[in-house]
Order: sequence, then C-alpha cells, then structure tokens
Amino acid sequence: MSKAPRVALQDAWDDVEGLSRPSKMPCYSYNISALRCKVGSLLREIKGTTCGKCYALTGNYMFPAVQDALERRYVAIFKPPWVDSMATLIDALCSDVFRWHDSGDIQSVGHLDKIVNVARLTPRVRHWLPTREYKMVEAWRAANGDFPSNLVVRLSAHKVDGQAPQVGLPTSTVTSRRVGVSGECPSLLQDNKCGDCRACWETTGNVAYIAH
Repeated sequence: MSKAPRVALQDAWDDVEGLSRPSKMPCYSYNISALRCKVGSLLREIKGTTCGKCYALTGNYMFPAVQDALERRYVAIFKPPWVDSMATLIDALCSDVFRWHDSGDIQSVGHLDKIVNVARLTPRVRHWLPTREYKMVEAWRAANGDFPSNLVVRLSAHKVDGQAPQVGLPTSTVTSRRVGVSGECPSLLQDNKCGDCRACWETTGNVAYIAH
C-alpha cells in the first residue's frame, strides 16, 4: 500500500499554494479559478446549464487577492513537487474525506493522472472529484482502467434538470426545485452544510443538488 511521502508541512503548503476550507464542507478542499474551466467556460454561455450561474464566479471568489491565489494554485499543478506535497497535506490534515475543486475543474488527462496518484498515496482518505470533463475522464480510463477505490470521480450533468452520462461512474445532477428523490442533497435543510452526510463520497449512485 502506498504511503504519503515525507515532505515538511510548510514546504508542502508552499509547493501547492495552500488548500481551501469551504464553510459548507466537512473537510479541506483544493481549487483553481472557475475561469480556468474548459467545458464549464463553454456552458456558462448557454442558458439553462449548471454553469450558467456559477457560484465560483461571484462573491468572495472574485476578489483580486482570491483570484490571484487561485491562479498560483493553477500554476503549481505543473511543477514537480505537486503530487508529493498535495499527498503530504491531505495525509496530515484530513481525517477521512477530501474534496477536489470547490471551484475549477481538471485541466488535462495529465492533471487527472496526478490527482489519481495523490489518491493512491493517501489510501485512508476518501477523495471526491466532481467534473464535467467527460472526455478527459474517458481518456484516462481507456489508458489505465479503473480509478482507485478511494477516489470517487463523479460526472456532473451539464443542464439543470438534465441527466449526467451513464458510463459506470457515479453522477450528480442539478434540479430546479426539491423533488424528494433518493440521493437529494440535504444541505439546504441544514444551514447549507454537509453535516453528517457523505453521499458525495459514495462510490455509486447519483447525488441531486438543488439550484440556488
């Protein structure tokens, strides 16, 4: 079983330009600017898509200092220490779960491969990676097979009230209102927080978020 490398915590933090701690989440997360999204940037221009009212392009996310920090994280992805340093931080700071991209998305098959390697180095932590980059995910699977069991790659639907692709991976959808379906995100009923819910980290099924 792989183990996280030994990198000094401050060095690791500097190497990846830090992690985020969204108030809704029960854990640390990692993000880059939503302006860097590839499929998402196209969807933002289309009415009725899940990216049409992107939360990561409003409020605090758009402060210049925040955007600067997100851009530094983007640049750090391509530097050699990124995998080992990210694994070091997750192993040291996360008790059970970690979220990838509370803003932004994977940038390439190579970026996805680095995330897979981080997951392999932190086997006791469950990783949740929501993504709209279907082609990158399929390219990685075609070359490598299954994702590690502790990495949940959850394909996100492109349209509000639409469906995500069914390719044997967990999914997420966005509904315009509560409909009481199985897997509906409970956060709107509990102060916009995950609370004890860990459905997003489950390896099967669909999670339905309510647009807000």
